[in-house]
Amino acid sequence: MPPLKKIKKSKRDAKKLKKRRSVSVVPTDSKAANDSDWWDSFWHKNSPTLESPVPFDEAEGFKYFFRISKKTFDYICSLVREDLISRPPSGLINIEGRLLSVEKQVAIALRRLASGESQVSVGASFGVGQSTVSQVTWRFIEALEERAKHHLKWPDPVRMEEIKSKFKASFGLPNCCGAIDATHIVMTLPAVETSDDWCDQEKNYSMFLQGIVDGDMRFLDIVTGWPGGMPISRLLKFSGFYKLCDGGHRLNGNAIMTPDGAQIKEYIVGGVNYPLLPWLITPYESGDVSTELSDFNRMHEAARLLAVKALSQLKGSWRILSKVMWRPDKQKLPSVILVCCLLHNIIIDSGDNLRPDVALSGHHDSGYVEQCCKQVDPLGKTMREDLVKHLQLSKQNALPN
Repeated sequence: MPPLKKIKKSKRDAKKLKKRRSVSVVPTDSKAANDSDWWDSFWHKNSPTLESPVPFDEAEGFKYFFRISKKTFDYICSLVREDLISRPPSGLINIEGRLLSVEKQVAIALRRLASGESQVSVGASFGVGQSTVSQVTWRFIEALEERAKHHLKWPDPVRMEEIKSKFKASFGLPNCCGAIDATHIVMTLPAVETSDDWCDQEKNYSMFLQGIVDGDMRFLDIVTGWPGGMPISRLLKFSGFYKLCDGGHRLNGNAIMTPDGAQIKEYIVGGVNYPLLPWLITPYESGDVSTELSDFNRMHEAARLLAVKALSQLKGSWRILSKVMWRPDKQKLPSVILVCCLLHNIIIDSGDNLRPDVALSGHHDSGYVEQCCKQVDPLGKTMREDLVKHLQLSKQNALPN
């Protein structure tokens, strides 16, 4: 089976999307349109007890169930409202014969993504059926994927300078533009669809998600849709990001000139499972290394952990990604993953605090052994050496006379 890639919508898909938006809006009475009692009903059904982890404060309780504040929730509703009020399938009519409000649809979808619970369980907490949860969640994913794409894009030069300044201030790394890591989204497949391509090193069927983050753990670039059985170095080479960097169209900003005439070009940091490239700097192998190299590895690791923490936060906040997905549609799963990344960024962009208590307690790829990539580009090796020299010279200059 050839690997899947996250691709742009085809012309046919675009026409279908346009057609869906152009259909007439179902008239709803004001009570159905506002449906302000959905939260009261949900809170009553799921109200906290002394034994439950649910906060007693309603505002915190809202954030516990949906991972976002009420203000951010309203913003997300505004993004998808036009799509969700178009004529819906009959399953979106509730038991009283009224159309589910946009707010309730968004709440159902967010709860499904945040909890990772079954559609039956999520439906029961809202008083709707399994098919309704399924339809609502997918309609929401389609809408947010289209309407929120501006929350995940490569930074312009001005924003990139801010990112580089933060990496320099926080970790001492000059001209660093981000940190990269990858994680497995585990799933089950029907027997007729099983394939060695999708079976990874831990004998799980999985799909990869690779992400590059900035100093705020905000995603700058992701790639998904590829089978989890391939090496991470191969995943990188299949990504559009690699092609852009390899062609000189990304990470091509201003270089830093060192006193001895070397250039520190823009780069990102990655773990030992990635190749050492001119624009992707990996650490020195552990063992008998000098003090200078140990210092570099320490700084490098602190910066790299941003990507590790971001993926742990992502899979902890949107638990649908950390639980074994039961026979997912591999054509739709990349959209689910992308929307969770968009929600992660929206939380940061809206000034919401990421809930640290929901992050995975262990590594985002718990149970997986990191495989060391031996690929070393000579220019990458030179770049790393020049970076180490520059850091040591800067350290010496900072010492008092």
